[in-house]
Amino acid sequence: MHDKLFEAALGIQAPWSITGVRFDEAAKLLTLEIDFKRGSHFAMERAAGTHPVHDTVIKTYRHLNFFQHECHLQVRTPRVKLPDGSVRLVEPEFAGRLSGFTLLFEALVLMLAQQMSFTGVARVVGESVYRVQQICQRYVELALAVADFSQVRALAIDETSRCRGHDYITIAADAERRRALFVTEGREIKAIQALAEDLQAHGCPPETIESVSIDLAGAYIRGCSEYLPNARITFDKFHVIWHANFAVDRMRRIEQRSDKSLKGMRWTLLKDRARLTTSAIAELDALLARLTTLRTARAWLYKEQLREILERKQINVVRGMLQRWCTCVMRSKVEPMKQVAQLVRRHLEGIVAWAQTRQTNGFLEALNGLFQAAKRRARGYTRLSTIKTVLFLIAGKLDFSTLNPHAR
Repeated sequence: MHDKLFEAALGIQAPWSITGVRFDEAAKLLTLEIDFKRGSHFAMERAAGTHPVHDTVIKTYRHLNFFQHECHLQVRTPRVKLPDGSVRLVEPEFAGRLSGFTLLFEALVLMLAQQMSFTGVARVVGESVYRVQQICQRYVELALAVADFSQVRALAIDETSRCRGHDYITIAADAERRRALFVTEGREIKAIQALAEDLQAHGCPPETIESVSIDLAGAYIRGCSEYLPNARITFDKFHVIWHANFAVDRMRRIEQRSDKSLKGMRWTLLKDRARLTTSAIAELDALLARLTTLRTARAWLYKEQLREILERKQINVVRGMLQRWCTCVMRSKVEPMKQVAQLVRRHLEGIVAWAQTRQTNGFLEALNGLFQAAKRRARGYTRLSTIKTVLFLIAGKLDFSTLNPHAR
């Protein structure tokens, strides 16, 4: 009676059946013994027909807990003899993708790993961190191997730090479907070359990419121009405004040496006016009243003018206004902002493209935040393979259901 109940709960079907149930109260371990019907024949992948059993081996699979008790399936697993004389091990339908686990157990690990660190998952399921990580890495590798990128037309490419110091990885995402596609070390031209090769391998010739949004890094610009030849490059507004904000803060740091009233005003100058408190707005207005004497006030005004220009949608209007803005800034004495004007002039067409495409790296910036949070929970990641696994679990939108019917 109990055997039939467990068979129904586990979905075990002929020729498999449960032949014994053991419970070790001291170890809090439930073991289900599974065997197959005598005289059964088994099908094998890439071998036509069914084949007789040659011999058997005992294999143990970790399954979902039975209440608070650990559950193992002890399976008398057949090895079959094929027509070519070779002997191969049969994999039961409930066996997972990593040796020693069932599909249901692996599905649970995958679900938890998308929300928790590997250490946290290991603590919940009672397995080692290494085994949990291996399950996730195996599924990500298999899902990526069959992923289809043929519909990708717009890319977002950005960098993020993998550890302290100048150690970066490059992340590429489908800008329309907002899913991570590719991860590699570094942020040089070879990173874009590797991306182009990966796209080709997944059914997306690099020539079919129509647009790409990147930051103003020279390596990315040269790499996209060379390896994504038909892609229109867009520099989104947020990267441009970041450079303007950096220039405002540099100007403030320079002037505060002689004007102590600027000390402590960093976030007042960098935040949007609409998000400032009443006291901060009053402080900002007092600063702007000294527009003729304070270069920091003029730097802030130039930054706000740039923001307003990039809100417009008419390409020719944006181009003309940016050119006039650059001329005005270059005639001023706000040296840090002059560097922004030179940057805008060098990359004018890519910045103007934002007016039409409105393509941003906002999704990747959000992904970067999630990855950095995951990295802090795990006390850092050292291997690229681990970083890749975590990023694709968070934002890869991979289809695991083809590998495991219980996975979502």
